[in-house]
Amino acid sequence: MITFKELNLIEPLQKAIDALGYETPSPVQVETLPILLGDPTDFIGQAATGTGKTAAFSIPMLSRLNTQIKGVQALVLCPTRELAVQVSQQINLLGKFLGIRSLPIYGGASYGDQIRGLRDSANVVVGTPGRVIDHLSRGTLKLENVNVVILDEADEMISMGFKDELEEILKTVPREKSNIWLFSATMSKEVRRVADTYLKNPKQVQINRTEMLSNTVEQFYYVTQEANKPEILCKLIDHAENFYGVIFCQTKSLVADLTQYLQSRGYKVDCLHGDKEQADRERTMQSFRDKRVQMLVCTDVAARGLDVKDLTHVVNYSIPRELDSYVHRIGRTARSGKSGVAMSLVTPANRRLVERIEFMTKSRMKEGKIPSSKEVGMKRVSALLPKFELTKELGRLTELMDKPWLDSLESLTKQEIASRFIAMLMPDLLQTPTRKTFAVPVERAPMNRGRDGGGQSRGRPFSRERRGGRPGGGRDFGRSSGGRSESHKPRR
Repeated sequence: MITFKELNLIEPLQKAIDALGYETPSPVQVETLPILLGDPTDFIGQAATGTGKTAAFSIPMLSRLNTQIKGVQALVLCPTRELAVQVSQQINLLGKFLGIRSLPIYGGASYGDQIRGLRDSANVVVGTPGRVIDHLSRGTLKLENVNVVILDEADEMISMGFKDELEEILKTVPREKSNIWLFSATMSKEVRRVADTYLKNPKQVQINRTEMLSNTVEQFYYVTQEANKPEILCKLIDHAENFYGVIFCQTKSLVADLTQYLQSRGYKVDCLHGDKEQADRERTMQSFRDKRVQMLVCTDVAARGLDVKDLTHVVNYSIPRELDSYVHRIGRTARSGKSGVAMSLVTPANRRLVERIEFMTKSRMKEGKIPSSKEVGMKRVSALLPKFELTKELGRLTELMDKPWLDSLESLTKQEIASRFIAMLMPDLLQTPTRKTFAVPVERAPMNRGRDGGGQSRGRPFSRERRGGRPGGGRDFGRSSGGRSESHKPRR
């Protein structure tokens, strides 16, 4: 299959695909679509985030729906509310000319709106396991007409503690007339156990790990001590080309500390973690999509399902030990054939994790060179040049410069004049490497880490002296990196 037109899809579906500009299927779509558009079957698809799975299951799912039948005919289960919304939006785009709309149901949103949507006979429900269970218990969601159940990111749902809810939902589905399609980036023992228990003779597609990682993403790692990470992170951000990305941390308390530290350095940054209310999360995501926020600092749980176009960078503030976490993280950039950069900060003690990830993914991570303060300064000054060169319409500005101004400029060279104005715009570049004390966030191994990396850690807080940097000091980060545990399940 070279193009979608070769699939001979029904006209409304093909029209939607054309409207979205889809032409060439991704590898997972090439393998999956002919199977799921054929005879009804259970199915297992192993492919990473960002490989086109949503369209791979949405197109055949929509092909099976009967618009003359009221009620839910397809159920899609997702690990997080963000992913549920994202998948629902994609289904709506593909089902536009079929007159089919999906209904996202997830925790943190109004039950009333969701119940009204279910009463209006939504054909497709996309939900998180906890909220789906709630609606089943209330009797507001009925599955007797369901002909396909899709488990999207099954490994994430199980790792987040939703295994019992998944099994409860699957037991409710009328298996004599329905199929289960399971999609997962990794195939752990727990995922395999669910598949073996509930799927009947499933057909399978596995995209090789080398194909899971986009070939347009460059992977770098930087070896540094834990206490140096905040300063190194700032250098990497400043030295990057138009940084617009996500920074992953292990714990929610470190997310909060690092966010405030970056804000104190003048960056446009916000955060996502499990304690944020849904309304706050949505405001944060809208600001990020509108690029009013340059970067997000997140935990893995908070960022699962995060889908923002044109991310340039993903930063692993600490490199994850689990392969699936690494694949999910860097899958946020270099999507749809675009390029991207994945950067990992690695302590000497954890350098072996680089080799492990390289072996498991059959990909290469390059050791990056940490830019010097001079190189970062030159990069920031160079970024001003295009704007300077484009500023040609000066209007009355030259008329407003009186004799004292002209006398002052007369004794200066062109370089001195430019330098003085740059110093007014970026006063921190004037600072010499004299020591200035800043307390910075430091990650320590949490005890009893929960699903969003909560838990307590022992030991005295770390602080360090840093050199120069942007004006404004950070708050005192000298406290435990633990905080209240998030060992409870994510909000239903």
